[in-house]
Amino acid sequence: MKLSPMSTLCLFAFAVSILDAQSAAAADWSRFRGPNGSGVSTDTAPLPATFSEKENLKWKLKLPGPGSSCPIVVGNDVFITCWSGYGTNRQNPGEMSDLKRHLVCIDRRNGKQKWSRSVDAVLPEDRFGGMFAEHGYATHTPVSDGERVYVFFGVSGVVAFDLDGKQLWQKSVGTDLDRRRWGSSSSPILYKKLLIVPALVESQSMVAFDKLTGEVKWSKKAGGFGSTWGTPTLVDAPGGRQDLVIGVPEEIWGFNPDTGRFDWYCKGLESDSVCTSVVVADGIVYAIGGRSSSVAVRAGGKNDAKSNVLWSGSASSRISTPIFHKGRLYWISKGIANCTDAKTGKSLARVRLGSGEAAPRDDNAGNAGGRRRFGGGRGGFGGQDYSSPVAGDGKIFFVKRGGEVHVLKLDEKLEKLGTNQLGGNGEDFSASPAISNGELFVRSSRNLYCFGLGK
Repeated sequence: MKLSPMSTLCLFAFAVSILDAQSAAAADWSRFRGPNGSGVSTDTAPLPATFSEKENLKWKLKLPGPGSSCPIVVGNDVFITCWSGYGTNRQNPGEMSDLKRHLVCIDRRNGKQKWSRSVDAVLPEDRFGGMFAEHGYATHTPVSDGERVYVFFGVSGVVAFDLDGKQLWQKSVGTDLDRRRWGSSSSPILYKKLLIVPALVESQSMVAFDKLTGEVKWSKKAGGFGSTWGTPTLVDAPGGRQDLVIGVPEEIWGFNPDTGRFDWYCKGLESDSVCTSVVVADGIVYAIGGRSSSVAVRAGGKNDAKSNVLWSGSASSRISTPIFHKGRLYWISKGIANCTDAKTGKSLARVRLGSGEAAPRDDNAGNAGGRRRFGGGRGGFGGQDYSSPVAGDGKIFFVKRGGEVHVLKLDEKLEKLGTNQLGGNGEDFSASPAISNGELFVRSSRNLYCFGLGK
């Protein structure tokens, strides 16, 4: 059958639209640290190694308030959360009753704000000050399924919006405040038709909602959640199942994401608090955190899964979550970039970001003993960087709190490709960047930056 020219043109247009939709979906950075929390972009588009407000800057947008949450990218939209009204000035925080959260939607093509929606605070909130003031009231990163965007605002609840900014539902997940006054930071994730919210501070629970209606489908409460600030992730386990995994003090926990059933636990990070998130690859869960602790465990265990532990070591990362890429783990801690063999836990390279020279090698990183510590910094949470590295185009991007963005080659040598200075005058950079279609999105307490090659 011979098609008419008009029919041929329609089929061609349809095919192009399908390819465009597939490309946009593949390029989306739709949750904390992108695809499944890996921190690694699957895009092949080139990314700049050097950038500033005068080089490779596509646009810069002033935000309506501060925040430490990461940007997410859905098609041509960038979503980010902020807060206003209270706690924006350390010397004069104002009245807590004026506190508002904001979800902001930005057109990635031109950096123009498309819409902003505010959510009133449920009081009392954490009082601004001390360690809490290091990150504030907009720390949880949103998540999107491509049709809706979901935000978690701690004791002020979980809110669902459509992509045009219409509020669909709002639910509470508890109103407890952190006993250490560190606040809340864990980010929600999506699984099938569920929105899974780690209300680890608010009710020491993980809660799964029907993402369309906000109906609670399951809730799992456990005391160990109360000292956890990481984000859970999903890992493929033997037998075709998926496990929902999270690192808690001293242990790794695995749940059935369909029901919330607690399936297994094993040795984890040796710390009374866990701020990093686990990272997964090829059915294995990796955790680096605590003060000097690391572990690799095969998913899919039952009850006490100690036989699934592949190695444990003394690698150190207090806040930053690692990247897994081609059999290696990469992370940054105390000004040191690290590369470790994921199969053995053995240290392969340690490079000081400040000078670019090799740091002392810790040959005991894959063993249970030998805990040496490297790096400088001011020490304590207040002197540490909060962001985690992300990777794309064969490059690692890591943002320090003062706006210094280090770019390293994504291989064992950790070759330094660029050091870029952004911001100034107290601008705080605590969020991890997002990568999508050859563009790097970096947020600070004041601005959102978009960098890319070309126009």
